Amino acid sequence: MATSTSVPATGRAVVDKAKIQELVDQLRLAIPEDVKAAQEILQQRDTLFTQAQVEARHIKVEAEEQFRTKVNESELVKAARRRADDVISDAQRKAGRLLEQADAEAKARRNEADAYAAEVLRSLDKQLTSLLATVRRGLEALQ
Repeated sequence: MATSTSVPATGRAVVDKAKIQELVDQLRLAIPEDVKAAQEILQQRDTLFTQAQVEARHIKVEAEEQFRTKVNESELVKAARRRADDVISDAQRKAGRLLEQADAEAKARRNEADAYAAEVLRSLDKQLTSLLATVRRGLEALQ
């Protein structure tokens, strides 16, 4: 609007159609990038969850191996069971924390993407409304 040409005595301006089209094209390109970023966060969350599960299985296998080596000694068997349970519980807590963090980060990214898209769309709405008003005033002036 700042670079548009004023129509004398009407208070109106001629807007460069190519510039408006370029703004619309830029918006079309920017919004899918934000969606891609949100999808990447969700993928990262899934990857973290998978890693946590693998780690939990690994820890469980290690605990079971330790348990088998001590199976003949009663007190050692009880201690191994307790330790295995503690290790499994710890792994599950860690996996839960990782999932919560990934979910929170994904939600924050989605919220940021939504806020950005809304801001861009509001700006475009204002620009298009102003442009439409200018066009209508131009048409009225011609009639």
